[in-house]
Amino acid sequence: MRRALRVIAENPGIGHRRGDLTNEMVKFWPVFSYLIVYEPSMRPIGIVRIIHGAQDVETMFSEKPPQM
Repeated sequence: MRRALRVIAENPGIGHRRGDLTNEMVKFWPVFSYLIVYEPSMRPIGIVRIIHGAQDVETMFSEKPPQM
């Protein structure tokens, strides 16, 4: 996981967009059974979520995050 995060930090364009899941300007990068969701435009990059592949990714992105 650490190596994958380092690769993303050094190459923020490496991931891919998922317009089917979200209109947010985030990219996705699979690592083993996980999916790293990050904002490539931030410096340093912003990790939005690290999701296990068994989770329902579509539902996670269709729900609004809780307000703080």
